[in-house]
Amino acid sequence: MGKPWRAMAVAAATMALSVGLLSVRAQETAQTGPAATAASAQAPAPAPTPGRRYYRVHANAQAARAPAAVPPSLPPPAPGARLAPGAPVPAAELEAFVDGVVRQSMQQDHIPGVTVSVVQNGQVLLKKGYGFAAYRPRRPVDPDTTLFRLGELSSSFTWIAVMKEVERSHMRLDAPINLYLPEKLQVRDQGFTEPVRLRDLMDHASGFEERALGRLFERDPRQIRPLEVYLRQERPRRVRPPALRSEYTDYDAALAGEAVSQVTGQPFESLIEAEILHPLGMEHTSFREPHAAMPGLPAPMPASMAQGMAEGFRWTGLTLKARPMGYSGQIAPAASASSTAADMARFMMVLLAGGTLDGQSIYGPPTAQAQRTALHTAAPGLPGWTSGLLQQSLPGGIEGVGLDGSDLSFRADMTTAPALGLGIFVAGNSETADPLVRRLAALVVEHFYVGPPAGPAPSTVDPQTLKRIYAGHYLSEQRRYGGLEKFVDLVTRSAEVTADSNGLLVIRAPDGVGVWTPSGVPGHFISLAFQQPSAFEMQEGRAVRWFSPSGRKSFARVGWFEQPDAMALAAGASIIASLATLIGLFTRDRRDFRQTMVQQRASALQTTASVLWLVAALSAAAWGSGAMSDHAQTFFEWPGGFILIASACALVAALASVTQTLLLPAVWRGGRRLDSWTTGRKLAFTVTVAVYMTFSAILATCGALEPWNG
Repeated sequence: MGKPWRAMAVAAATMALSVGLLSVRAQETAQTGPAATAASAQAPAPAPTPGRRYYRVHANAQAARAPAAVPPSLPPPAPGARLAPGAPVPAAELEAFVDGVVRQSMQQDHIPGVTVSVVQNGQVLLKKGYGFAAYRPRRPVDPDTTLFRLGELSSSFTWIAVMKEVERSHMRLDAPINLYLPEKLQVRDQGFTEPVRLRDLMDHASGFEERALGRLFERDPRQIRPLEVYLRQERPRRVRPPALRSEYTDYDAALAGEAVSQVTGQPFESLIEAEILHPLGMEHTSFREPHAAMPGLPAPMPASMAQGMAEGFRWTGLTLKARPMGYSGQIAPAASASSTAADMARFMMVLLAGGTLDGQSIYGPPTAQAQRTALHTAAPGLPGWTSGLLQQSLPGGIEGVGLDGSDLSFRADMTTAPALGLGIFVAGNSETADPLVRRLAALVVEHFYVGPPAGPAPSTVDPQTLKRIYAGHYLSEQRRYGGLEKFVDLVTRSAEVTADSNGLLVIRAPDGVGVWTPSGVPGHFISLAFQQPSAFEMQEGRAVRWFSPSGRKSFARVGWFEQPDAMALAAGASIIASLATLIGLFTRDRRDFRQTMVQQRASALQTTASVLWLVAALSAAAWGSGAMSDHAQTFFEWPGGFILIASACALVAALASVTQTLLLPAVWRGGRRLDSWTTGRKLAFTVTVAVYMTFSAILATCGALEPWNG
């Protein structure tokens, strides 16, 4: 989060302050995005074994056609590994290891509660709760009955429901999604000739922009909308052709959930219960949410189950505080599921067994194969999306498949390693659980099946060559493409790529700072800390896009006007110009008050614009302060009064600046020598107008001058 927060600090007294305070996905959520938007934290926490390396668990999902899947295979035994690849993990050793990692992380990262389950070869090796699900009254985490929110991990159930209809020939992956939707929900052309197919939704290559703020979560359950109403009212723009690149959006899974509901003639929640949850015996898992029954909405979560819901918390820097629940029933197929560690153990076992558990066949071989086959990859050697899951690069070259999820206060991850027969689920009820949740599976695999990694060879590439080809500012393509949310995303979803003197790339992304060494293939790199692959898209010998190892998005190289530093610089100059203008009202000598009628009006416009820029900056600062204290308020109250005032004042100030520009010739022409500004004041006026116009152009490019378009 270094780059966004740095830009926030620079812009704290300016219009740019408002853009850096989201942690969203919830990512990405924020995001997510949840948001969210949700990406892997790259800063590893201390581990129980000194000197241990840490691996990020999630990998890229992008755009080129991948070859057919092959059966999972194990690498040769690693030197120094505790277990051979096919040997089962001893349950007692596993519990001791997980206990150490989880308890240390809970203390270090202020996590109130964690739930974990580990399965292997059809058996539950570990099922355990840590800490508290609620504080008043205190309720410990029970792995059998305490429900944690799953966030985007919810969509893994949605895609199984879709694939079951594909197996029944009721749906086709290559068919336009409009075939399965009522007219009012159908995807519009919006300038694109290619239709969005069911397959494009499954690997998040639909081409939709991501919209999160004020849409994904509701604090008041009475504001929840039916799924079909949400899909119609919150229809995102199509910003790229389908099947071009995978950029995660919650709308993809939500639209697919509504499509399968239309095909089967069942409400989505009832369909998942009948087809997946009840047959698997997952009696403490639900897409329903705990609230009173309301007309037009699915029935709420049963009271007996709702009693087991974990509360969400946030760390204030001094203490943990309970956070109101963020209801996401309006986009249920993508985000509203809650489950227990015990139920998720059964879910992982059915995934590892190819669709069958305890004699119940949930889905067939086509779906099992699809769950392990990449639909798209960005480049050779990079993992990708399968039928709703992400391929993963685990330590030692072991292949994984799974998905992570987040909402405002919860983090969850499910990772399976089919070749090991191993599945690991972990969830926490605070956003500070993110580092633990995203690394636990890799730590377990590394600890038991992989010896100490040797690490990549030192880079032999000339640092100046790396800088010339790759260095620059990159903006996430999993974002909003217009309005005030684009303005926020400009900072919170950006990455800075530089090269150090050792021939390594340093990438400062929203999820942390990573150091990368060239792999030997042009455009391909390996993470020094986590041994994970990543790649750049090249055009004419220059990088134009970075594929993030988070597996959810890519970052496109952008020009100066779309960089946070440019905005902060222009904002700072505008603040100085505004203050100088107002101070000048009281410090000018008598000669500076001689003026023509045009100059008098230009002066009034200059003063008005200066006041408006300062009000905009103060309003943005007030909004940013609130967002920093609790990012959930940004989702609940978006856009909010302060940022609307900031945007409206900036818009009027920009229009006043345009008018001043039009008056410049008359200002310089002046009148008679004794009734005109001095040359010094004309120059000062011109410089001020130039500063204001530059800042206005940057804000207009970033969507900040659109208070009507939150």
